[in-house]
Amino acid sequence: MTDMEKIAAAKIVPVVKLERVEDTEGVLGALERGGIPTAEITFRTACAAEAIKYASEHFPEMIVGAGTVVNVRQAEQAVYAGAEFIVGPGWSDSVAEFCEASSVPYLPGCVTPTEIIRALDKGINIVKFFPASVYGGLKAIKALAAPFVGVKFVPTGGVNALNLAEYLACDKIYAVGGSWMVDGKLVAEKRFDEIERLSREAAAIAATVRP
Repeated sequence: MTDMEKIAAAKIVPVVKLERVEDTEGVLGALERGGIPTAEITFRTACAAEAIKYASEHFPEMIVGAGTVVNVRQAEQAVYAGAEFIVGPGWSDSVAEFCEASSVPYLPGCVTPTEIIRALDKGINIVKFFPASVYGGLKAIKALAAPFVGVKFVPTGGVNALNLAEYLACDKIYAVGGSWMVDGKLVAEKRFDEIERLSREAAAIAATVRP
């Protein structure tokens, strides 16, 4: 099973923002115990690459990638640290080319037909739809999927426990991204038991929709 196939099997990709590397253990441990074996550690903080390195060394069974990657320098740092996939909030030709050369999956943010065509031109048929709630959510995804029959989407931004099942019920959804189970306040307060509980709840919902 490839890393991307493992993401599809997991159904959920937690979007993790870490202010401190030392929180990596608690957060990823809680996700893993809660039944979610994936994590997207975002380059929204200075410690992202170091956190990815820690994750790749201490959580070898998890599929850990880098998120909010907007340039090649970040992509290089992420891959060097051990990231198994790269996620961008938008499209980047240079990041796409780097990931292709590095044989690392790239999930670019694509919300328009033009962006999807760019992705397809690079051989990419799984894209991030972000921010999902702003760009029309599931209704927009279904409309975009009509002319792009081979494309699958990973909606992120506005996905939560209340609409998770609705998203996963759509066959155009590859997986969903979300941060509700790893909310920044929970991480800051080291409420890892609550992160585990929310992860378990999300995993149970996902398993009900996609056994």
